[in-house]
Amino acid sequence: MPNPAGPNPADRKRAAQGRITQTRRRAAPQGRPRGARGGARRLIAWSVAGVLVALAGTGGAVYYRLNGNLRSFDPDAIAPDRPPEPSADAHGHRPVNLLLIGSDSRAGRNGDLGGGDEGGARSDTTILLHVHADHRHAVGVSIPRDALVTIPRCKLPNGTWTREQPGQMFNSAFSVGNSEAGNPACTQNTVEKLTGIRVDHTIEVNFAGFAAMTGAVGGVDVCLPNAVHEGNINPNLGRKGKVVLAKGRQRVSGQQALDYVRLRHGIGDDSDVGRMKRQQAFLASLLARIKSKGLNPGTLLPLADAATRSMTVDPGLDSPAKLVDFALTLKDIDLHEVKFLTTPWRYSGARIDLVHPAVDTLWRTLQADRTIDGQDATGRQPDATAAPSPPAPAPPTPSPPVPPGPTPGADGAPIRVTVHNGTGTPGLAARAAETLRAARVTVAATATARGTARAATTTVEYGAGQRTNAQRVAALFPGAAVAPGRGAGISLRLGLDYAAVAAPAAAAPAGAPGAAVGGGVAGAAALPAEVVSGARSADDDICSNVSYG
Repeated sequence: MPNPAGPNPADRKRAAQGRITQTRRRAAPQGRPRGARGGARRLIAWSVAGVLVALAGTGGAVYYRLNGNLRSFDPDAIAPDRPPEPSADAHGHRPVNLLLIGSDSRAGRNGDLGGGDEGGARSDTTILLHVHADHRHAVGVSIPRDALVTIPRCKLPNGTWTREQPGQMFNSAFSVGNSEAGNPACTQNTVEKLTGIRVDHTIEVNFAGFAAMTGAVGGVDVCLPNAVHEGNINPNLGRKGKVVLAKGRQRVSGQQALDYVRLRHGIGDDSDVGRMKRQQAFLASLLARIKSKGLNPGTLLPLADAATRSMTVDPGLDSPAKLVDFALTLKDIDLHEVKFLTTPWRYSGARIDLVHPAVDTLWRTLQADRTIDGQDATGRQPDATAAPSPPAPAPPTPSPPVPPGPTPGADGAPIRVTVHNGTGTPGLAARAAETLRAARVTVAATATARGTARAATTTVEYGAGQRTNAQRVAALFPGAAVAPGRGAGISLRLGLDYAAVAAPAAAAPAGAPGAAVGGGVAGAAALPAEVVSGARSADDDICSNVSYG
């Protein structure tokens, strides 16, 4: 029964401690006791199970997190003069543009992971992911952080707006306001002004969130052309130091994964361009890792739990239900149809200029919802019940059928080919590279052959033990010869016979009918061949295209 004299001192102490504990839980959700977090996860797991039952007919798998685990930026910070939304077709299909920002704020635990103590926040990585309206193709475009662009008017933390600033480094948009949280809305405004493309959603993840995500999926497979030392990670160290990342294939998570995607020195020409290539390779490998583990609560819930604790999103993704809806739009995309590339660029002293009109063509390609090889992906596809179109005429010399999936070599590993243009016709190596990628053959590099006269016949040269693989490659190029070569791998040397067939489409000027590399819609502007050939598919070999210079 109640004590008429009031609670005793011990009771008052326990009550006070209880109030303090509850206050701390509300103020710092990340510090919840293990038992409370476990209870929340069990609740979420049961909730997801119910959603999965309801969605079983669609084949979808979703993950769900608490509202309190998400942060969104001020909707009033989004510029009012935005590009228009793309119109939907008769079936309601429209593309989706997602802006991915990796920030390097040194606040909190991020300082330990980032290896520095500078204040404020910067964007370490920015990728515009365009999901085509057919929801079966996607392309992620890396925007160089040092690219010189115009930063539009942006809202500051005190509520005022800045003036437009031309000739600024792209990543300075995220630093507008000089706050530890960064300014993802300003980066979104800058991307929309730069591209003329409306950004539907923005997701920013900091160091801690990124490191936790890699651990949640059990690590991500990566590859390096040479070993990386402590001095490469931190050039101010003053010594080479021990090996941090080994040469070759390996699985990384946490700090090692962060070191991989932030690594700039010790590989290639030490440029940010090479780093972007590794970031693209890492994201591709992460997607493959998630898909291999299965789209189920056991995979997605730990990933969501790790990501959302260090994630800031636009107001359109600020609830679990909105995240679920968005996730379901991505479930049917095959890894081979996810492409990564970098904006056309060139050095401008210590900075980078975007190359015109090539970069303008890239933005128009996405605005028109065409794939980078010029195919229509607007979703306006023929009705499945309609009569099929007559088949196209067979080529004069049909190639043997190529088996589905990544083309395995004699030893079961993917076939890797270096493509050399042995003619005087530009663009052929890029065109041949697309043919190889379509057959799931990994393109190690493309180049112009040197030191020889123009080759008359296309030839596939091979090293020891690669003859069978070379024959499979030659089958993709009717009339190609197969011969032993000096190198250890496989090299495709394009000859005048290939130029006679491929040159008209490869050499057509941008905007001319039929100019799209690899075919496509008549009248579509073609991306430069070097842009297309430099693209990475999400199922490419992780050891290819990971450095520059």
